[in-house]
Amino acid sequence: MDREFDSVPLGDAGAQAGENPEADVALGEPHTVPEETPSPAPEGAATPEKGEPFDFRREIYDWAHALVTSIIIVGLLFSFVARVIGVDGPSMENTLFGDQKLIISKLFYTPKRGDIVVFTKKGIHEMLQGREVDQPLVKRIVAVGGETVDIDFETHQVFVDGRLLNEPYILEPTARRSDVIFPQTIPEGHVFVMGDNRNMSADSRSTQVGTIDTRYILGRVLLRVWPLQNFGLVS
Repeated sequence: MDREFDSVPLGDAGAQAGENPEADVALGEPHTVPEETPSPAPEGAATPEKGEPFDFRREIYDWAHALVTSIIIVGLLFSFVARVIGVDGPSMENTLFGDQKLIISKLFYTPKRGDIVVFTKKGIHEMLQGREVDQPLVKRIVAVGGETVDIDFETHQVFVDGRLLNEPYILEPTARRSDVIFPQTIPEGHVFVMGDNRNMSADSRSTQVGTIDTRYILGRVLLRVWPLQNFGLVS
């Protein structure tokens, strides 16, 4: 006999139950009926869900809100963090070439000597191409406010505060003259800039360009992003 359950002799229990029903109720264990539980749905079977009906107008509003928010975030990033600028012309060869795309940023930026910057300045006449330049220009900072620049066009040497600059980035020695008289002390809040392709660049050696007010600097060049084979930091 299965011993998982205790057994009670039927004779004595039956007699006692017949003679004293109240004793039967008192001594007997309550009889319970197990509750039926719903069997789980087969795995993978779809279960009905209750929800609100599809609201097309609400869906359009959510998409429009997300789009506008994205545009605002991108606008803020390009205004205060970074932006993309294209190179036009040969004045920065062999560091930068025409049709390259650059990432620039002005976030927490303080101009310093050697930086490549993008700036705007209306009224600049591009001497090499004979046209007015109304687009941002890219040059290298040679000196900042308070420093004195001197160029010896016979020896092709550039001095800042009497010290000869080491310029491994230039394409050719600095031989191109213009109408600025040297030495020149740079006003505070301005920078003196030149292109790395010294003999093919309209820059601060010309009074048409002059020194650049730092308020017109759009940012420092950080990365070259296009073409992809030229991707990398710019220095």
